[in-house]
Amino acid sequence: MPKQMKPNQLKATQYWRPVVAALALAAAATTLALTGCASSAGIAPQAQALSAEALGLPTGQTSSDALPLLSAPWWRSWGDASLADLIDRTLAASPSLAVAQDRLARASAAVAGEESAAGPKLGASADVTRQRFSANSIYPAPLGGSIRTLANAQLAGSWEIDFFGRQQAAMQAALGSARAAQADVAAARNLLASQVTQTYVQLARLVAQREVARQSLAQRDALLALTRERVGAGLDSQVELRQSEGALPDARVQVEQLSEQIVLTRHALAALAAQPPETYATLTPTLAALQAVALPATVPADLLGRRADIAAARWRVEAATQGMAAAKAQFYPNVNLSAFIGLSSIGLDRLVESGSRQYGVGPAIRLPIFDSGALRANLRGKTAEVDAAVDSYNGALVEAVREVADALQSLQSIARQQTEQALAQAATDSAFDFATQRYRAGLSNQLTLLNAETAMLAQRRAAVDLRARTLSTQAALIRALGGGYTSETPSPALPASVARRD
Repeated sequence: MPKQMKPNQLKATQYWRPVVAALALAAAATTLALTGCASSAGIAPQAQALSAEALGLPTGQTSSDALPLLSAPWWRSWGDASLADLIDRTLAASPSLAVAQDRLARASAAVAGEESAAGPKLGASADVTRQRFSANSIYPAPLGGSIRTLANAQLAGSWEIDFFGRQQAAMQAALGSARAAQADVAAARNLLASQVTQTYVQLARLVAQREVARQSLAQRDALLALTRERVGAGLDSQVELRQSEGALPDARVQVEQLSEQIVLTRHALAALAAQPPETYATLTPTLAALQAVALPATVPADLLGRRADIAAARWRVEAATQGMAAAKAQFYPNVNLSAFIGLSSIGLDRLVESGSRQYGVGPAIRLPIFDSGALRANLRGKTAEVDAAVDSYNGALVEAVREVADALQSLQSIARQQTEQALAQAATDSAFDFATQRYRAGLSNQLTLLNAETAMLAQRRAAVDLRARTLSTQAALIRALGGGYTSETPSPALPASVARRD
């Protein structure tokens, strides 16, 4: 004999049976309606990512041992404590870096917003309304025609069931944007460190050039004294004396011009660090204090992949792809489960009585059938964003390859120039010494000495410029190679829809 249900069990079964039936009906309606809903067919991204082979990058080697000194903070390997301190201060105070960090905070908040959208929601409400009920409406006497108080207190919850992955894709899109913003912060730090380094090298170059100009001024002052002795001895005329006197103001102008540029460069460093202009008024770096670092002759493909801007571009492709997936999911049904429980009564004094209880639970399904093309337009927009992200990635990759190739070529050329310039400088130094001795002995005229001095000073200035160019180009190459950027989260593989083309 079948076991009889208790009254409470029978009541619960009678209550939940319609809910279960509604869920089954919703599932069946979903299956049937999918064949007649708005379609996403024919909309797909067209852009394709460039491959390493297409850009001429070697793929058989890795960067694990290529750059032992290329690690963050890379500037410490340059051996100049003043430079390291300056960069650290700049990274801590730069407004441009703060803007990148603000964008990261905004992107992180968007991730939190998408995560909250995927979870259940619960709200509470309470209201009290004093109302006159119409005597000529649906309300019978004595309610009709009376003035009563309506009271409600309720908890209501809902949960959108992510059957088709729309919420998950939206969250992944937001996460991709946040990781791109995080990589942007690293790229901004690397760029800022490179700018400070190159400006610092420029300041050291100007200081060295001013020292050469001061040497020239001292030499011309000594030449003037020698010329006066020779005029007194009758070996030179007033012409040579006036030439020597005229050379001094010209040398002082060169010193003053370089001093002006030094002050302006110090102001530039202070601006990068968001400091008052006179902050580095006494900063006097030297090129000799800056050590060159060992850099590779070729660049492995995986090393370029470590650039923060390349990583950011890949994350933007990922974010755009997930955004497209979320747009596709909007073509499918939206299923919500909602429930409420609370109290409702006519008369505030009866609100807390057991008979005032009310509750309910049930599913809701919404399916787009005809929307005048709004969903397809949205999907086309998201697909275009994927194409734009892929094209931006390609552009960043091409620019990165060019920057590295330019820097490597420049460093190789500068090294050859330095070899030849050292030979030329040795020759001009020797020629100036001989010219000075001959002039003192009265065996040559002043013009020969001045020509020898001009050639010698030109080579000294060239040596300073080449040394500064070496250091500045090295800083540019380190920036182009990513500046030792590493991320706790590896960059995503490009989606199959944007597979690389050779």
